[in-house]
Amino acid sequence: MKLRKQFHCFFAVCALLISSGAIATAQDAAPMKPADVVKTHTFVSLDRVPRGKEFQAAVVVDIAENYHMNSHKPAESYLIPTTLTPQLPAGIRLVDTMYPKGHLKKFPFSPDKALDVYSGSVTLRLKLAAEDSTPIGKTMIPIVLRYQACNNSACLPPVKVPVTVELQIAATGAISHLVHPEVFSAAATQK
Repeated sequence: MKLRKQFHCFFAVCALLISSGAIATAQDAAPMKPADVVKTHTFVSLDRVPRGKEFQAAVVVDIAENYHMNSHKPAESYLIPTTLTPQLPAGIRLVDTMYPKGHLKKFPFSPDKALDVYSGSVTLRLKLAAEDSTPIGKTMIPIVLRYQACNNSACLPPVKVPVTVELQIAATGAISHLVHPEVFSAAATQK
């Protein structure tokens, strides 16, 4: 009788392992929609931005588990790089776009060559300047995040996702304070 119970337990465990493997295979076989692979959060480095001052905007991208996206400098020319393209309002000037380094990883669809990718959470930053003519008050900066996401078995079509950064413009010389150091420190660009 004891042997029979152990035998049934063994088969129950085997069935559970097989079914969980089938679920993982089904997830790889039925990829998410490209726009659903990431969740974005936006931040500004100053609580308010005085005219004539430089500041940063950040887009923190949380990538779904079991997915990655090509870095800004993918390993192969045919792969779509991750990019941020701001649509700057009057009085806001782009100084620089800062992309973190990706990490090299091999995948079943590219076993011979490691690809340069982002996974987990990654922070993409824009260095901007408010000119002397920038209108005072609330300002919105629309940004397009373009990426190509992949799982371990396939790449999804490239997608463009709109995000918006909201900030407050103040008069020249107004006092402002640094905010969100957890996002804008050098160590925060990629977790």
